[in-house]
This record gives sequence, C-alpha cells and structure tokens, in this order.
Amino acid sequence: MRTHGWSGSAPASDEEAVARILTAASKAIDERGADISIADVARTLGVTRQTVYRYFPSTDALLVEAAVHAASGFLDRLAAHLQGITDPVEAVAEAIATALEWLPKDKHIGLLIAPGRVDAHTESVTSDVAQQFANSMLRRFDVDWAGLGFTDDELDELAEHLLRIIQSFVIDPGRPPREGEALRGYLRRWVGSAVRTEATAHRS
Repeated sequence: MRTHGWSGSAPASDEEAVARILTAASKAIDERGADISIADVARTLGVTRQTVYRYFPSTDALLVEAAVHAASGFLDRLAAHLQGITDPVEAVAEAIATALEWLPKDKHIGLLIAPGRVDAHTESVTSDVAQQFANSMLRRFDVDWAGLGFTDDELDELAEHLLRIIQSFVIDPGRPPREGEALRGYLRRWVGSAVRTEATAHRS
C-alpha cells in the first residue's frame, strides 16, 4: 500500500524538504541515538527512501548533517554558560567540563565528537565537522584571544587540542571518573597550564 507523499502536505521547496528531513532525523536520534536508518526517517515523513536519498546519499550523511544542525543550539547554551569568564584557563577548563557533563544528554553532539563511526569516509568527514565545532566553541568564549597574542593558527591548534581532550574523556572517563570540581581542577592544571604558558610567551 503506497504511502501518501509527505503525509499529504508536500514541501514548497527543497529547503523545506531538507528541514523536514532533518527534524525527523533529529527526533529519531533523540529516541535511538545513531541507531536509525533512512527507512525510519522516510516512514516518519510518509515518503519513500528514494525521496530522502535525493537529499542525503546515506544514513551516515544524514546523521552528520542532523548533528551539525543541532550543534548551533548546543554552542549557544555553552556560550551563555561561559558568559563573563574572561580568563583563558578558567574558560577552557569550564568549557571542556561542561561539554563532558552535557554530552550524555545530547546524542546529536555525541555523533560529532565521539570517534568510532563504522564507515571510514564518514569518520573523516565527522572529524572535519568536529574541528569546525571545536573552533566555533573556542571563538565564542568571552576571552580576548587577540589581546593575549593568539593567532588564528594557534586558535585552530588549541581548538584541535580541546577536541582531543574531550574525545579522550568520552572514550575513557577514568577510574573513577572525575566529576565537578575535581574534573575542573585537573583541566586547569594540565590543559589550562598549556594555555597559560602560551599566553605568557606572547607577553614576553
């Protein structure tokens, strides 16, 4: 039995079609994490799989795009949480700790920065997207990076470093896992110290 296309309400444009597909995919990710398929999304929308494939060539591509779509909201919330923290060491420590605390509740961002995707091509794409995510996060801090002497290249490297730290904690939180102030103290000492050293070098 054929399903009526788009549940009887066809999108007015390709942009609207993509938005509806991403909304359906996001709801599926909220429910089941990465364990979704193009077929699941197509059934939700009342379209064929071929219709979804017209906009997204694979489930992996859809997962990544849905995660990117959700990333801006995550970054907005993180920026609001960090507002007013101008010390780079405190900002870096609080950002990493908060991201780690929020990640278990946000399956979308986990798709961006948690390694281990099955498809090697998607893993490389996700890595690129994750780097963009980390760069956006870093540049939303209330830290005067330029005033501290950091160049764009150095901020790119710092963003990569923060991403690697977050990924390592996702893979292995530690035994026992550090939480709260213990986690923040660890990050200030060992991650923040590198930021402090670099800032001091610029001033000398």
